[in-house]
Amino acid sequence: MSFVIFYISVRMVAAQEHKGRCEMSCSDSAAQLPGVTHCFITGGSSGTGLALAVILTRKGADVSIVARNEKRLRDALQILEESRENGGQILRAYAHAVDTEAGSMAALKAASEPFGGRCPEALFLCAGAARPSFWVEQTEETLRHGMRITYEAQAYTALAGSKEMVKQGVKGKIIFVSSILAYFSIVGYSSYAPGKFALRGLAESLHSELQLYDIDVHISFPPTIFTPGYEEENKTKPAITLKIEEADGGLTPEQVADGIFKGVQNGDFHITTGVISDTFRASTAGSSPRNSYVVDALYAAFGYVFLPVWRKTVDWQVQNHREEHQEYLRNCGFLSY
Repeated sequence: MSFVIFYISVRMVAAQEHKGRCEMSCSDSAAQLPGVTHCFITGGSSGTGLALAVILTRKGADVSIVARNEKRLRDALQILEESRENGGQILRAYAHAVDTEAGSMAALKAASEPFGGRCPEALFLCAGAARPSFWVEQTEETLRHGMRITYEAQAYTALAGSKEMVKQGVKGKIIFVSSILAYFSIVGYSSYAPGKFALRGLAESLHSELQLYDIDVHISFPPTIFTPGYEEENKTKPAITLKIEEADGGLTPEQVADGIFKGVQNGDFHITTGVISDTFRASTAGSSPRNSYVVDALYAAFGYVFLPVWRKTVDWQVQNHREEHQEYLRNCGFLSY
């Protein structure tokens, strides 16, 4: 009973704190984000990236979206055109690969041209994908690919953008999109979670270093997002991973995008949505800036009790999956006994 009362107390305090911070952010930014007129979004043709682009377009921002697939970009641009707040907004789509510095710089330069070469004030880095599988199924190629699509696709854009912001004196914002799996990881994500952990490390470094240039850094840690990409990753996801994730309700791209937008408005460094995500954030914060000392202390106390129990449950599920897993490996030809 005391545990339930404590949990309800955490929720009530968090809700009150969130309401106050939202009211403050709304009064500080009537239109969109302070000092931001042009937003650059990688992975902007679908999912969270597109949902963010729609929010920013409706707020009156100029928006440039970047992705590889030209057809999806055309479809996404049409959605943005239908969402525009006024006729003066500049909305553009660019087909570029951003997993190299050269590709990222080319995309950034193209997006800057309609603005006289001025760098966008906000970079939303949503590019990335997951291809879950077992560790023993990985190869050097799949591990390199995993880092390329989870880490490098965002790191190189941040590098190119930082250089341009500093050269031009733009006091901008860089927003990484990591994953809740940068707070912990489980079976099946050995080619995905390392890149997401790396993004957290990069964001921690840049949050410190880019203060030299008055550039803000944020990083989001969304849980499961119900997108076409999620449906694709489930095709290779191990059965045990799917079972563990059964309790994860997940969020829509619109919910995640709304949380990211509000988190940036509030000035949050680590952006999370929901009690579970907030609990992992507060419990693994280290010396990272807190969103709220009082609320985060309550979440951390809740996590001190809840998370070890959850982890034990997950480990128990994995251990009970051994026989089924060995049968899977035999069917794949990996085991001969």
